Amino acid sequence: MKTNEQTQPVVIDGKNFDALFRALSKRGYDIIGPTVQEGAIVYDSISDGSALPSGWTDEQEAGKYRLVNKKDKALFGFSSSPQSWKKFIHPPALKLWESKRNGNRITISAGPAAQQKFAFVGVRACDLSAIGVLDKVFVNSPFTDAGYQSRRSDILIIAINCTKSGGTCFCASMNAGPEVSAGYDIVLTEVITKDRHYFLAAGGTKPGVEIIKDIPHAEADVYEIEVAAELVAKTAGEMKRKVDTNNIREILFRNSENNRWNETAKRCLTCANCTMVCPTCFCTTIEDFTDLTGKEASRVRKWDSCFTMDFTYIHGGSIRSSVYSRYRQWLTHKFAAWQDQFETYGCVGCGRCITWCPVGIDITEEIQAIRNTDKDNPSITSTKENR
Repeated sequence: MKTNEQTQPVVIDGKNFDALFRALSKRGYDIIGPTVQEGAIVYDSISDGSALPSGWTDEQEAGKYRLVNKKDKALFGFSSSPQSWKKFIHPPALKLWESKRNGNRITISAGPAAQQKFAFVGVRACDLSAIGVLDKVFVNSPFTDAGYQSRRSDILIIAINCTKSGGTCFCASMNAGPEVSAGYDIVLTEVITKDRHYFLAAGGTKPGVEIIKDIPHAEADVYEIEVAAELVAKTAGEMKRKVDTNNIREILFRNSENNRWNETAKRCLTCANCTMVCPTCFCTTIEDFTDLTGKEASRVRKWDSCFTMDFTYIHGGSIRSSVYSRYRQWLTHKFAAWQDQFETYGCVGCGRCITWCPVGIDITEEIQAIRNTDKDNPSITSTKENR
């Protein structure tokens, strides 16, 4: 992630916000931002501020997502999208190579190189933390993914501090929000009062500072800075869900036979929704394709999930054949084994896995249930059923 030295905040009036898009377009960026499509706020290519979800907010609870129009003209008045920015830097499907046969001659070419120069507009603190986690996995580890590194290198990030807590958010527990602290080129805080709509903005890198110069702005006064800070602090205090991470690694490892895994397995559909919407899950599978003539072939990498039966299949069967073992693997990896592998958690508290679980399984409740029945407690009954 970028190392930031935040500049003195400035104020950008809401009516001048479109100048940001002109400044980005002038520099050749393909702008990606939130927009309303098919009843949800998703991240897609946009050209100006008119595409942003003005006045729209979301209502999220376990297994529930609804859009509501507040008519307050807020451009970033929602919490989290069902999508994350992961899909642009770790694509759901990526052609690794393709081959063509012409007579006895076979030519093999690599998949498409990263060409787009992205500007991400409206990246929240949890998602920015998630990008940092992916950076550790794909770049800052013994095995560098050259494709990821190439796509990641030219991204300009315009972050947004959260001024609304979503119903399933718990980023404050994971030290991943709601305030943006690092990894950005520009950070914004949207403020709406009875008679004003403005953005507090600060540059975090030289490119970010140069872009702000192209936008009409004024120096922020103490009151404007304090109002923005109070909004972010209030958001942190309003989060209804929490995770106690104290000793969580040790607790999960020693509770591999806890009865809670069985109880959760009875509800889990192994649909993989939680891993598909997760901003840090990175598991993939490889598929090979050939045409009927045998003249063309290709290899494609696709997102996969530890919830699918085939994910751990080797000769003779799947290593994790039960729902019990697959859910346990996912949650334990996120909060325990990930620390051993990457020295961080695999969860940033965005709450997407809770919102988009069809049966409303709440990861914060599951962790608390394991903690409450920690097998160091003599009242716990362990089981080896359905391992």
